[in-house]
Formats: sequence, C-alpha cells, structure tokens
Amino acid sequence: MNRHDDPFQEARAKCPIQIGTFQGERVPMILRLRDVREAAKDTVKYSSDAPRRVPIPSEEEVRTVRQYPLEVDPPSHAEYRKIVEPFFLRPKQPDVLAKIHGLIDSLLSKALEADFIDAVKDFAIPLQSYALTYLLNVSEKEAERWVSWGIHVFKDGDGKSKGPFMEKYCQQMFEAAAENPGDDFFSALNQAEFEGRLLTVEEKLGYANIAFAGGRDTIIHTATRLISYFAENPEALQWIRENPDRITLASEEFFRVFIPLTHIGRVCPVTTDVHGFEVQPGGRVSLCWSSANRDPEVFVEPNEVRLDRRPNPHVAFGFGPHLCLGAHHARAIMRGLIQKLAERVSNVAVLEAVEFIENEPDYTRKIGYELLRARFKEFGK
Repeated sequence: MNRHDDPFQEARAKCPIQIGTFQGERVPMILRLRDVREAAKDTVKYSSDAPRRVPIPSEEEVRTVRQYPLEVDPPSHAEYRKIVEPFFLRPKQPDVLAKIHGLIDSLLSKALEADFIDAVKDFAIPLQSYALTYLLNVSEKEAERWVSWGIHVFKDGDGKSKGPFMEKYCQQMFEAAAENPGDDFFSALNQAEFEGRLLTVEEKLGYANIAFAGGRDTIIHTATRLISYFAENPEALQWIRENPDRITLASEEFFRVFIPLTHIGRVCPVTTDVHGFEVQPGGRVSLCWSSANRDPEVFVEPNEVRLDRRPNPHVAFGFGPHLCLGAHHARAIMRGLIQKLAERVSNVAVLEAVEFIENEPDYTRKIGYELLRARFKEFGK
C-alpha cells in the first residue's frame, strides 16, 4: 500500500519530545503514543483551562471566547459536555444517518454527471456544511452561508481573520432562536443551565464556536485525503465493495494516517519537567496526535495504509476526558463516504492537485488539499 510521510519519525526515534517554536514560544511536543495518552489523562499536570491557547498555534488573535467544553478542566468539563452531548450523538440516529447518506449520494451524483469537479469546493466543503445542519438540527438553508466560509472558519487563504464575523453570526442565531425557539442547537443552549443558572452569552458563544470550528477543516481535509487515496488505489474500492463490513476498519485506518490535526496544547499550571524540558508556569505542551499515530512501537509499518489494521489504538480523536465530541459525526460521514464511493464509483482520476501544507519552523506536514480537481467514473459503466 502507499507510504505517507511522517515529519516526526526521526525525532521520535531519538527522544520522546521535539521542541517546536510557535508564535515565539518554545513548546515541547510529546511524540510517542504512550506518553501522549498519559499526558492527555493528566488534566492536573497538563491543563486545558487556557482560553484560546489550547490550539497550537494559539487562537488569541482570531476569537474572543473560550471554547466549551474543550477549554475547561474536570470536574466542570463533564457537566459542560453533558449539555451539548445529545446533539453530537445525533448521527447515531437512523434518520440523521439517512440524511448524511442522502447528502453524499446527491454530491456523488453531481460529481458523476460533471466532466470533473474540485473535490474541495464542490464536494468536501458542502459535505461538511450540510451535514452540520443535521447535527445542529437547523435548516439546510444555513449551510448555504457556511459553504462560503471556505476550508477554515477563522482565516481566509490570505490569512485575514474571519473570527469576529463568525462570532457575530452565532450571536444572531442565538437571538433568532430566543424569538422563535425550537429543537435546534441554539434554542437548546438558550435554555440550558449550568450549576443551576442559565448559560452566559460567553458560554453559549463558546459552544457555538467549537461546533463550527472544531470539525470543519478536519472533516474537509479527511474527505479529500480519502478521495485522493482511492484515486491512487482503485483496488481498495473493489476490496471494500467485495465486503462492506470492511468499512469500519478502513475508516479507522484513514483517521490514523490522515489525521488533519497535528497536535493540541495543554498548559502547565506550575513548573513542570516534560521529558527533560522545563516548562514554566503558564507555558504550553503539545500533545502530538499525528506523531503518536505513527509510533512504530505500537503500529507495525506505521507509514503504510493497512485498511484491515487491527488493533488500531489511534488518537485521531484525542484521548482522555477531552475525547473529541464530534467523533461520532466524523465517523458517520467518513464511513458513509467510503460506502457510497464503493457502491457507485469505479475509479477517481486526479487531474490537478494543490496540497494544503502546514508550514511551521520545525516541521512541514501535509494536511489535505486546497484544490483537488478530479473526475469520477460510475461503477458498472
């Protein structure tokens, strides 16, 4: 199978950490799976109580609110998480799953009818945007606006911030829901309570912020990487077509290898020794999910895509109490996409590709695509 680059391979073999520089701050990046898992579980030593500083690079310049429940530590984290968990479990409902599959079918029909499409703009972005309306239980019309936001909700391709615009939009949605309450995400948060009181405006905006930002570029990039993989490996589609029960294992392997989120941050409340590197109080640590997913002590031939890999204890959705809220949603979308591609597409030809590269001072990593012009051929024709 194809091999895929791992920018942390050399460093991980020599040392449990790599020092990265982000916005002028030297940050130890924890590289090995066991160490990453242990750090993710230790919310006292490695805290998430750091508004706008949990993502690396930090988002202090692009948003004004704390993201709930991501940037909250236990025990409050569990209570905050319970408030929105019913919405993030909606993809498990048969009617919601049917909508996701119907959406994928519709997008594939357009792709098959066209001479070619840009799988980013014409497929992955609408897929993520419309599927999010099902998760939040809002009108599909809202997705028309979300599609225009592009790959990332905080920045345009030229680096200009879209954060304030998105926060204003969310405020308007909460105000509209207050006037006409329903069964949607915004209405639920307007009525939700934490420790016997209604949520504050800041808390509601923090929930909405992560709902839009947390799974947008990640789902978009995973979808395009998956499409590109099948273009390079058409026999993999046939392998899945022969036995659709293989979809679950295949999807987990795609999440492991193609994880778009390189890492996430934690803050050390006190002076902390991180595998030999001293972090001062308030300093950050990186839990490097993408490196942990390539740990050769855990994964045999970690740079190979093995669609039947088992066991597959990857950390593409994190680990510990802050396990990704959107994991069920992402799995529903990607498994549905694999299923529909196997059912309806014989092969995909990539005509032009512009890679989306994460360039940092200490590493370079392919995340997905800015453009993926592709032609889809219908199965059986």
